[in-house]
Formats: sequence, C-alpha cells, structure tokens
Amino acid sequence: MSVLNRKVVNTASAPAAIGPYSQAVIVDRTMYISGQLGMDVASGKLVDGGVQAQAKQALVNIGEILKAAGCDYSNVVKTTVLLADINDFNNVNEVYKTFFSSKFPARAAYQVAALPRGGLVEIEAIAVLGPLSDS
Repeated sequence: MSVLNRKVVNTASAPAAIGPYSQAVIVDRTMYISGQLGMDVASGKLVDGGVQAQAKQALVNIGEILKAAGCDYSNVVKTTVLLADINDFNNVNEVYKTFFSSKFPARAAYQVAALPRGGLVEIEAIAVLGPLSDS
C-alpha cells in the first residue's frame, strides 16, 4: 500500500485555530477545512451584524484557506453549516449563494446546542485540489 502525504494548511489571512486543530489538512488531493466561525482575523472576535454577517465572514475565512492551498470556492465539493438557530437557515442561504452561485457543493445544515464563542453559524468544507471537470 502506498503512503499518502498529509499537509497542514495554515494562513495568517484566516483566524487561528482556537483549539488543538488545524485550519485545514490536505490528504492526497482532498482538503478538509475545519469549521469557520464569523471571526474577524484582525480582532479575533465575532463580527457584528448578526447571522448573515457571521456567515459572510465564515465564508470569507474559508476562501482565505482555499487560497492558501491554491484553490477557490469552485473546488469545494461539500460543506456543513452548523446553526445556533435553524430559523436562520434562509438568512444564511442568502449569503451562501453569493459565494456558491452554480455547481453547488453537497451540503448538510443543522441546528446545534451551541457554537464556540457564542457564534451564530459555523461552516466547514471539503475541497478537491486541482482542476475539476463536470460530467
């Protein structure tokens, strides 16, 4: 069996991990991006403006991690959206569709009991490195 390489992705353009985990890990051509809160990289605090502002910032943070690996949003094949309140589902979708406008990734979304730092939304992603062809 051949050995697969693992590479940790870390960028100062996205908030640092707030626990013992990496911003992202690449194994072969698959990148697993840890859940991103709507945290401002400069202040390390959640952005003001409610769930839509936090969703936008979380997706911007994901974009910075993708960029650090030479990718963009078109490389994302799966996301998971964690919501403090499932009633925010439509509000988050309004923001989400500005980042993913076609060829949407697969996705799960669900309400959780609580998110770190009192966040309203957390988004994680799986991306495939390199060019993708649609069949």
